[in-house]
Parts: sequence; structure tokens; C-alpha cells
Amino acid sequence: MMWIDTHCHLDAAEFDGAQLAVADAAAQQGVGMIVLPAVAVDNFSSVAALAAQRDNCCYALGIHPLYVAQAGDDALLQLRQAIEQALADPRFVAIGEIGLDFFVAELKEGPLRVKQEHFYSEQLKLAREFALPVLLHVRRSQDIILKYLRRIAVPGGIAHAFNGSFQQAETFAELGFKLGFGGAMTFPRSLQIRRLAAEMPFQTIVLETDAPDISPAWLHPAHNSPDQIPRIAAVLAELRGVPLAQVAEQTAANALDVLPRLAALVAATSS
Repeated sequence: MMWIDTHCHLDAAEFDGAQLAVADAAAQQGVGMIVLPAVAVDNFSSVAALAAQRDNCCYALGIHPLYVAQAGDDALLQLRQAIEQALADPRFVAIGEIGLDFFVAELKEGPLRVKQEHFYSEQLKLAREFALPVLLHVRRSQDIILKYLRRIAVPGGIAHAFNGSFQQAETFAELGFKLGFGGAMTFPRSLQIRRLAAEMPFQTIVLETDAPDISPAWLHPAHNSPDQIPRIAAVLAELRGVPLAQVAEQTAANALDVLPRLAALVAATSS
């Protein structure tokens, strides 16, 4: 039984030099692969270096919407160059974390919103050009995210920390996306997220932690970590009324389906 954490910021400062120990602790809990998304040009090398040091880690490259404000004029060119170099690395699996964030007030209107949308659309074009899936940040921005996905067709991906409507969820699925569920699903008051997790087709769901963020109910407000995936999965099993082993099998299959380079990496490391 293999678990996959499809979204974990293992290079975050909160892990304070314990990153490799955190990855090892996750491996001991059966977390066979952890996807480490970049958030800015400055951490492209750190996610790649971490992934190179542990068999259960891989990475994505992208510029997060909350880091767009600080991004230089050449950031997208640097991303393109990093992607071109990373294509030879089997541990490079996606473009991400990219997207839009309209929860933060100053990003919702004005020049920063324009810059966010520009970076998002340009990164989608890179994903299309290089035939890579994307890891999407979709906070309070589902409809605009979908508008661009209809315009710029990419090879699917994951809508990370999904918290939209059933109609939006179905549209993401129609466009080849899986929906990421994690710690937020473990809170009894997260009614909409729990309904989505219980009722969306099983083949649309992947597991994630977003560690060190979005801690599950039993850890909050402490930091999250990828070794929590099996316990988060147990909540999903309860919500759907299925055995835990079925959750492991289906969510892993879903992650491998939407991230083909990850599937190739898992096949190569298990052979």
C-alpha cells in the first residue's frame, strides 16, 4: 500500500533543517512519494536538491501567485530555462505551484491582479509547450482559473486544496484535473469540502498535506507534515464508506494518472 502526498513544501523554513528526517518519517508511514512544488525562482534549486536526496521525493517548478509581486522581469525566462534543464531529471514531474489568489485583498484588484493573471497565463503556456501537468493554487479564484484553462489547454494537473462548488469541481475534472484534499477535510465544520470528498467520483481525488500548512484537526495549529497522509486518508475512507486500502489504491492511481512523469519515476524506482 503506497500513499502519495501530491503537495508538500518540504523546503519551507518551518522544517528548519529537518527536511530529510521529515521525508524519512513519511516513508516509514508508507508515503512512497512526496511532490515538492516550487514557489519562486529562489527555491527552484532547493526543491530539486531535496528530491535528489530521497527516493520518495520529486518536484515541480513554478511561480506561486503570492510570490508574483516580488518576481523580477526575467522570472518567466528563468522558469523556462529551469524547465528545459529539468526535463532530463526523472524527478521533475510538473509545473507548479501556479495559479491565482484573490483571498489576499491587495491581489484581488489593480496592478498586482494583472501581474498575477499574466504570470498564470504565461506559465500555462509553458505547460502546454512542454506537455506538462500543472499544480494549481485556486484560492477564491476558481472561475478565473477555469477561464484560462479553457483558453490554454494543458495536459491536466491538480487543483490543490480544492474548496469550490460541485459545478466547478466537475469542470476541473472535465478538463483533466484531479482535486487535492488534505487537512481541511478533517474538520467537521468543513461541510462543503467534506461533501465534495464524499461525493465526487473517486477517480477525481488525490491526497495532499500542503505541509507545513493546512494542518489536520488533530494537529492544528501545529505544523503539518507528510507522515500525516495515512491518517488524513482514514478520514476520507470514513466519509466515503470504503476500506482504507481502497483509498490508498485509488488515490495513488489517480496521482500517477495525472502526473505521468511521476508514474514513470515510481515504475523505475520499484523495478
